[in-house]
Amino acid sequence: MMELTRKGDYAIRGIIYLASQPPNKISLLSEIAVAVDVPQTFLAKIFQQFSKTGIVKSFRGTGGGFLLAGPPESITLLQVVEAVEGPILPNRCVLKPGECERDASCTVHPVWRQVQQQVRSILAGITLKDLATL
Repeated sequence: MMELTRKGDYAIRGIIYLASQPPNKISLLSEIAVAVDVPQTFLAKIFQQFSKTGIVKSFRGTGGGFLLAGPPESITLLQVVEAVEGPILPNRCVLKPGECERDASCTVHPVWRQVQQQVRSILAGITLKDLATL
């Protein structure tokens, strides 16, 4: 079963908050954590991953915080989810060819591939702008 982890849920809540801020407004981690009701230490780790994957820009020191790396309409829910959860995998056999010794003969393999493609397609079609209350 595919299920979003708590980390994924927190990541989505935090990034939607950031996307709903005025353009170029740098938000403090503490402000984001309070606004979306997520522990600040947990959110810090999530936002470090966002920074590494290029979803957010981080600024250190006085006036430091986070800012979306691009306009909300250019960042998809797929990018957000995969940044913290990794690739969407309904079953290990879709990870890569040969991961499962039965992938060539298994009649369910194409179904898992289709599930993966459809979930990715749905998430790729939703942007942060769609989700943010601007």
